[in-house]
Amino acid sequence: MRTVFFGTPDIAVPSLQAIEALHEVTAVVCQPDRPQGRSSKLVPPPVKVAAEKLGIPVHQPEKLNDGTFEAWLKAQAPEVCMIAAYGRLLKQPLLDIPTHGWLNMHPSLLPKYRGPSPIQSAILNGDTVTGVSIMRLVLEMDAGDLLLQERVEIGENETAVELAQRLGILGAELMFKGLRLIEEGNAVFTPQDPAGVVECKMFEKNDGQIRWGASAREIHNLVRAAQPWPIAHCELGGEVYRIHETRLTDGTAASAPGTVEEVLKDRLVVSTGEGRIAITQIQGPGKRVMNTGDFLRGHKLDAGATFTDLH
Repeated sequence: MRTVFFGTPDIAVPSLQAIEALHEVTAVVCQPDRPQGRSSKLVPPPVKVAAEKLGIPVHQPEKLNDGTFEAWLKAQAPEVCMIAAYGRLLKQPLLDIPTHGWLNMHPSLLPKYRGPSPIQSAILNGDTVTGVSIMRLVLEMDAGDLLLQERVEIGENETAVELAQRLGILGAELMFKGLRLIEEGNAVFTPQDPAGVVECKMFEKNDGQIRWGASAREIHNLVRAAQPWPIAHCELGGEVYRIHETRLTDGTAASAPGTVEEVLKDRLVVSTGEGRIAITQIQGPGKRVMNTGDFLRGHKLDAGATFTDLH
């Protein structure tokens, strides 16, 4: 089928590659290149990089609703448009263009976690199961009728980055199946259950702050969910430290939350509001991310030192 693909980050790349293999992708639409790093060098989004390798024309509109983009999309004459983590809302005139509508890949078990952070929210909330939904794109965010849905388990130590990679591959398989169902005239869409709607919000920098009075599991979930941004963080000695990896550990906390109870060869065992947690990757102020064992070889840190909430 003739299609235009909309997507921006890494999680959308497998879907583009899967669809392009057997269908005519006339163009890819993604967000503009953005400045990154201290040099503010413009960096293209992953979907743009992938599209150029596939030889597909790329369009990166700054404005979607001034009529120019609408005319451009009509000229592509898409039978169906595919969208995965594009990152911008589309208005009805654009939704009306493709003959067979839009298919949207969302990395959650809709209607749970409608919104911009379904993967991070699932991990942060301690969910053990999530999934991918393929739905029809409608004006209301993530509210379209469902075509396909598949569940996966979340690993106890799996980060948002790792889970996004898995869901991206699963999403590609389901997007491909969905497109085939439409092509064969066998697509059956099911309305979402309004009673099950849970909305999630965009992660902000302060969402990465560790509250040491929380339980060890809650802090472990935060560390996993806050990747690749904003990274879980707290203070030690008045400076900000970032915690990149933790493990749940046995034992009852015998000190105030945030206190380093044990300094082991490869980890720091820290008390929390409920239980103890082991820090296995850490980043000091202005330093690179290090395994805790490497960190301890260059930094003296004794039992009794205390991590604190950000002030």
